[in-house]
Amino acid sequence: MAEWTRGAKVGLFALVCVGAGYGIWKFINPSAGTSGGYTVHAYLNDASGLATYSRVMVAGIPIGNVSGIRLEHGKARVDVKVRPEIALHTDASLSKRASSLLGEFVIVIGQGNENQPTLHDGDEIKNVIEPTTTDQILKDVGEIAEQVKAVSKSLAGSIGTDKGEKDIQATLANLAEVTDSLNKAIKENRESIRRIVLNVEGISGRSGPEIQQILENVRVITSEVRTLVSENQPDGQKGPMGAVRNTVDNLNKASVDLQAALAHVNSITGRIDRGEGTIGKLTKDETLINEVNNVVEGVGDFVGGISRTQTVIGLRNDYNFQSNTIKSYLELRLQPREDKYYAIELINDPRGKTSFEQVDVDTTNPNQPPHYREIRTTTSNAFRFSFQFARRIGPLTGRFGIKESTGGVGLDLHLLQDRFEIRQDLFGFGEQLQPRWRFALSYEFLRRLWLISGVDDIFNRDRRDYFLGLQLRFIDEDLKSILPFAPKM
Repeated sequence: MAEWTRGAKVGLFALVCVGAGYGIWKFINPSAGTSGGYTVHAYLNDASGLATYSRVMVAGIPIGNVSGIRLEHGKARVDVKVRPEIALHTDASLSKRASSLLGEFVIVIGQGNENQPTLHDGDEIKNVIEPTTTDQILKDVGEIAEQVKAVSKSLAGSIGTDKGEKDIQATLANLAEVTDSLNKAIKENRESIRRIVLNVEGISGRSGPEIQQILENVRVITSEVRTLVSENQPDGQKGPMGAVRNTVDNLNKASVDLQAALAHVNSITGRIDRGEGTIGKLTKDETLINEVNNVVEGVGDFVGGISRTQTVIGLRNDYNFQSNTIKSYLELRLQPREDKYYAIELINDPRGKTSFEQVDVDTTNPNQPPHYREIRTTTSNAFRFSFQFARRIGPLTGRFGIKESTGGVGLDLHLLQDRFEIRQDLFGFGEQLQPRWRFALSYEFLRRLWLISGVDDIFNRDRRDYFLGLQLRFIDEDLKSILPFAPKM
């Protein structure tokens, strides 16, 4: 009856794990919410930073994901899976936008005019907005610098030349001639002017009161005109003449500032032409230019390597039948390339960590030998860790490094398009006289969910155990689909 109860417990535990794993898989599935949706596509000149299951946003709200990326007609074709309730129209727009500093990008879509026809499964979004690149910005800055240089040369040619100086001298000579002609005209008409003055004197003598009244009117008018054109009005505000004078002063100041700026621009452009300063050296020194290009390429390679690194996280629980215990694993796998990765594990093993100590004892007790050797075994309930480097060649993957806090090696065989694995580990060389050999079979019966069974510690009959477990593996793209919906702290 006890044996049947243990088997029932194992079966119940396996069913619970399967149900929980299926629920988690449904939650983290990157295509969740797009079931029954439709797929549209667009062509991009540059799809770097995008990956399968990258987010697709409208007004900052996820509406789907990237279902595929491939090369077609010399461009990157990006297939987008959209939720069925989201309507896209024929004038919809699509663009790529950075979402972080690590090179991750998302697709941003504008739905278009509601009066236009809607897109259906397999249609193309033709309005693609390509982002401005750094090369284009540098090209525009270079064109602006050339235009500033041309303006400075034109001003220097019109003002600072011998011809400009001669034009100014000719203008002054013309002004002197006009003044001389005016003096001659006054001398020639001096008698006529005298007669006019006498006539005016006679008229003023006969019309004294009228002239006095006229002069009073003129005084009043001039007073009003003076008030009108004065800098300050009686109410404290500036008058028209004051505003004009301020405008002239501002123009004079602006002309002085413009001359200083042009002189500064001429100095800078001259230094650049002569190869002086940092910018001048960048335009003249070929060695420095090559070094800058090498640095930029090195930074690009480093950032590209980080963006290509894939992260795999594994959560695993095994039930050991003989010891009636549960063993838990937390695995972090960093995979920069398809054929190699680095694995880090944290293991909670109910068997603990066992170490051996050899002690030589000298005694004077007559009941014991005078010299004997003790071997002490210590088992501590501590977490174990693994750090291994793995390299794949064809269907085989070799591993070596630290396995469960001891040196170890491993060999894996991948079958059925990597959905079936045969795993072997040999480790624990310092814990027992014979190393610990573990043999396991793994099968991915659902996406990201693996069923694992095997035998542990095959060489040691008294510690040999059989286990059955489940492992959930998900990658960084699955994390991207979870994080947008995670609660904010």
